[in-house]
Amino acid sequence: MRPTNRLLSFAGVATAALLFAAACTSAATTPSATVLSATDVPTMAPAATPATAAVTVGVTNDPKLGAYFTGQNGMTLYIFTADKPDVSSCSGSCATNWPALIGAVGTSITPPTGAMGDFSLITGPDGTMQVAYNHQPLYYFAGDSVAGDTKGQGLNGKWFVAPLTAAPAATPTAAATPKAVATPAATIGY
Repeated sequence: MRPTNRLLSFAGVATAALLFAAACTSAATTPSATVLSATDVPTMAPAATPATAAVTVGVTNDPKLGAYFTGQNGMTLYIFTADKPDVSSCSGSCATNWPALIGAVGTSITPPTGAMGDFSLITGPDGTMQVAYNHQPLYYFAGDSVAGDTKGQGLNGKWFVAPLTAAPAATPTAAATPKAVATPAATIGY
């Protein structure tokens, strides 16, 4: 074989070896996709009260508390007697424990049958639009965990289930007084 041909053959073999080495290195650093099963998919807790373009308010009838409003997933809605008409007094740690029922600007509110007043949107302390009933801002209670819980009823003498009427539900009797709540009273706020 001629020296020029040997040089070209050697150069071809060397180039092939380099390409092979590069391909192996590239494959080793190429990320691979992992297929997750339904149980492997990480979940994030939804925001307590996401702003939506439509809010549907429900109603639950309790033998001791009477008829009161419910929000998303049948969770109890409350009023705070320290609020002024169309003004929420609940912010900071209070808002953490008593998240507002909120909607986006232009939200349509579907009231339940039997509602005796008007629903509206007001601007909350944090600038979000909060749903109000008869000018009373509406809240959830972080201590409630399932539909039908009314653990916030009567707390601090200022929080009551949001009744179909404009007035707060009757002061709880001993039987209706909530038992110990997982959140200590000192951190409930207001």
